[in-house]
Amino acid sequence: MYIPNAFREEDFEKLVAFMGGNSFATLISIQNNFPVASHIPFVITVQNNVVKLTGHLAKQNPQWQFFGMSESLAVFTGPHAYISPSLYEKRESVPTWNYIAVHAYGIPQLITLSDSPELMDNMIDEMIDTYGADYKSHWHSLSDNFRQGMMNGIVGFEMTVTRLEGKYKLSQNRSFTDQYNVAHALLQNADPDAQAIGSAMQTNLEINQQ
Repeated sequence: MYIPNAFREEDFEKLVAFMGGNSFATLISIQNNFPVASHIPFVITVQNNVVKLTGHLAKQNPQWQFFGMSESLAVFTGPHAYISPSLYEKRESVPTWNYIAVHAYGIPQLITLSDSPELMDNMIDEMIDTYGADYKSHWHSLSDNFRQGMMNGIVGFEMTVTRLEGKYKLSQNRSFTDQYNVAHALLQNADPDAQAIGSAMQTNLEINQQ
């Protein structure tokens, strides 16, 4: 990802928290020299400062067939907003777009019911705990045949993150006055994404003033 220094974010905890808060992401892999992508929910875990992403694809989705062979990319995106040049002090300015994104790279390793039943069980339990904890007792009350049939229809994976990139494009390359004006305008906007970007900008300004 192209990241000018002004927008680069390297705070590990901040990046992991962002991923957790925006965990429905895009997984991109290379298949026969062509990029393929799936939009899926991830479970993000951290142990000894190592980030692991787990998830699953439908068995009919061919993307998993190339897992373990090459690097994949998980793209986590958050709020974004158009920035009008009318908000800047300098009249001759250009419009832009502010946004937050985190890229996580790694090689996904397969988890299947036939090869790793315990890992598959753990992967499903973690997914339910993360996204639907109230469903867990229901899930475990279902017949073994139904549960095994469902798990045979998916392919799980675990991806240890080997490279993490964060881009917080929040007008940090502009003057304090420009940043303040943009943040103030976004906070007054009816769009929740614009408000979120305005809030992130306001936080940056407060930190820089300390």
